Amino acid sequence: MSNMDRLNTFNTIVKGYGKCAIAFSGGVDSTFLLAAAIKVLGKENVTAITVIPPYVATWEIKEAAELAAEMGVEHIQMKAEMSREVKMNPEDRCYICKTALFSLMKEKAESLGIEKLCDGSNADDTGDYRPGMRALKELGINSPLLEAGMTKQEIRNWSKEWKVPTWDKPPYACLLTRIPHDRDVDFSMLKQIEDSEVALMEAGFPFVRVRHHDDTARIEIPTEDFERFINGGHYGIISRKLKTFGYRIVTLDLSGYKMGNMNRAGADNG
Repeated sequence: MSNMDRLNTFNTIVKGYGKCAIAFSGGVDSTFLLAAAIKVLGKENVTAITVIPPYVATWEIKEAAELAAEMGVEHIQMKAEMSREVKMNPEDRCYICKTALFSLMKEKAESLGIEKLCDGSNADDTGDYRPGMRALKELGINSPLLEAGMTKQEIRNWSKEWKVPTWDKPPYACLLTRIPHDRDVDFSMLKQIEDSEVALMEAGFPFVRVRHHDDTARIEIPTEDFERFINGGHYGIISRKLKTFGYRIVTLDLSGYKMGNMNRAGADNG
């Protein structure tokens, strides 16, 4: 099946919804899904819903709001608390979190008379450790990109062709994925991680994870960025900056950045 065939399949699926709500994070997949659904159904029949728990970066929520406004769709933002179960960061945290957040979105959509709540899962999401996918299946969440067989690269390619601004946006995941499992999470940890990653992004390293190990920050950036990080003098500036956020030790992981680096311990895709 060609790229166009998969897009046509997607269009047929979404057209059958009549109207739908999109679980919207502002990432590559959900932004493309929103743009594509608007093309098929018209913006009057598409609603974006964003749930805001404390473990999602504030800059990401801001970007999502700006993107939805640019697209001209109704955008509902709902705050959510961090449950005690999630706060303990267990191995099935992603399942627990997705169940809670998507239940909220589904309830909201149904209250608006919208039967179809969609997420941006795609064909590549079946090959990694993603316990959250089980929650989506149990709740009956629709995944039209996955159903049509569209891959992440196809989503980026179509996004670029359609001038969707997130076509080259780096992948992201919630801040809890930076913390080892079975650790009691507090808000100061989340702020440390977010501030640290923002500092690295502002320094020109958009593909970044800062793994939190008590008083140690373990930085992951692509190996091809190592030379620029070291020879450009960023390492000293970043080290000093992260120490002002409360870290005592700042390290660079020589294995480099790789999505799902904590999956080996059962984490979700972060």
